[in-house]
Amino acid sequence: MMYTEDQLARRARSKWTKVQIILAPIQFVAFLISFGLVIYYLTTGQGYWAATISIWIKITLIWALTITGMLWEYDMYDHYFMAKEFFWEDLGNLIAIITHNAYFVAQWMGADDRTVMWVMVFAYVSYLFNAAQFLVRGVRSAQQRSALKRAEAAATSMQN
Repeated sequence: MMYTEDQLARRARSKWTKVQIILAPIQFVAFLISFGLVIYYLTTGQGYWAATISIWIKITLIWALTITGMLWEYDMYDHYFMAKEFFWEDLGNLIAIITHNAYFVAQWMGADDRTVMWVMVFAYVSYLFNAAQFLVRGVRSAQQRSALKRAEAAATSMQN
């Protein structure tokens, strides 16, 4: 079982569940746009500022999801980060955050524009692995909730 009944109830009560459901697809769309702009810059040498602005937006969104995710995790598991039940998702997120923030390190170190954009390609690959991990967990969670609802409906119909 993925979540206990208590955790499912906590998940349903947490306002951060809704925030995550809204922000996650927004971040994915920002990723798609930014990735396209970064690749466009790397292949043509044009569109540096559009790619840069998209990177800033993507980094802002990954931080927003991380912070609200920590608040969600506290509602679920009474830990802000690295709860044992959410360890692998948090580890994947930590790697994605570090690689995204490598952008600022590369800028600070004076890396050339192409190198900075390649740093973001690497960051975006780490994001894809992290997003896939959360997608799998979300699908499993939805399947669990659906199975519980079916079991409750069957129990109710047997009582009638």
